[in-house]
Amino acid sequence: MAELQSVEAALAALLRGVTPVDSEIVACEVAKRRVLAEEVIARLDVPPFDNSAMDGYALHHADAGARLPISQRIAAGMAPQPLARGTCARIFTGAALPPGADCVVMQEKVELDGGEAIIPAPVTVNNNVRHRGSDVTAGAVLLERGERLDAAALGYLASQGIVEVSVRRRPRCALLNSGDEIVEPGQALGPGQIYNSNRAMLRNLLESFGAEVTFIASMPDDAEGTRAILALAAEQADVVVSTGGVSVGEEDHVKAAIEAVGQLDLWRLALKPGKPLALGRLAGSDTRTVRFIGLPGNPVSSFVAAWLFLRPLMGALLDCPAMGSLPVLPARAAFAARTGARRHYMRVTLTMDGRDITAHAFPDQGSGVLSSCVGADALAVIPADATIDEGDRIDCLWLRVD
Repeated sequence: MAELQSVEAALAALLRGVTPVDSEIVACEVAKRRVLAEEVIARLDVPPFDNSAMDGYALHHADAGARLPISQRIAAGMAPQPLARGTCARIFTGAALPPGADCVVMQEKVELDGGEAIIPAPVTVNNNVRHRGSDVTAGAVLLERGERLDAAALGYLASQGIVEVSVRRRPRCALLNSGDEIVEPGQALGPGQIYNSNRAMLRNLLESFGAEVTFIASMPDDAEGTRAILALAAEQADVVVSTGGVSVGEEDHVKAAIEAVGQLDLWRLALKPGKPLALGRLAGSDTRTVRFIGLPGNPVSSFVAAWLFLRPLMGALLDCPAMGSLPVLPARAAFAARTGARRHYMRVTLTMDGRDITAHAFPDQGSGVLSSCVGADALAVIPADATIDEGDRIDCLWLRVD
């Protein structure tokens, strides 16, 4: 029997030779979670002019400590007049600083007497002033290639008046399932049948990883039908993901079909849950190489493998380095565990007490217990042939990523 392969070896085989998908121009208003294909250069200084950081009075710092006539009133959006020495200007947050002023005194520190303001001393140069270009300088790199656009990044683009960006197109994924016992939700269950939980779960995960699921199908429990569906899926996708049919049973046809119509790179990993996982390649249209990931049918195995393999694969296709690995959080185990020859990825929730993080394992870590994934914050990584006692330090892979 073939030796079990490590997660690292499997991931290296999966990503070997992967090149990013091509790019497209999209409107910023629909670009959330898309990945930049090119760096974005700032067009404008931000702020575009020296302005007041608060409501108050603008003056020259040397004039502080005196009674100053209020010579003008400057609201945001107004063009100020030059400020004469020995006077001050009523100014509001975000308003342009008048020429001749070099500081702002907040209104709470100023007393008014008729049309004059009594300014305390001393006041330093640049007090409460936001200078032109202090946030962004025109010509500087605003956002790097490979950055995934979140709300803050989209606001950053909007601050430059940018309405379109070049992003990687979403990798096209085919999502297949094997097993005549699998029934779609909404249909009546027959004897020995179960509902398909993997399809909804994996589609959601793939889309959250930046993919577009363009082909969905069920493979029959026979060799010829399985080969046909795999070939059809490869014509329409960059990645083919299947669930079920990769074990060694007489009704498991996916592994053999991949060997017949494509190339099987790795099978059977030193991973719990998810040992019967197959990685390979299929020939797509126009001589494209289509990556294949055959996940086990057990839903927890599919869930864990999606985070370990599908997410970094999407990251490579999108040229997004941040998706190459999950954040690692050191924690203390609030449980005991013992592993055999396979590394165990346990579903845990995390609690934080100051700087200390504690990992709480779901009581039933079985590969068919999908409830262990509901609400899981992280995957606790338990090395092979290890004994973990309560209070031991462990590494957890953080799942609450966008």
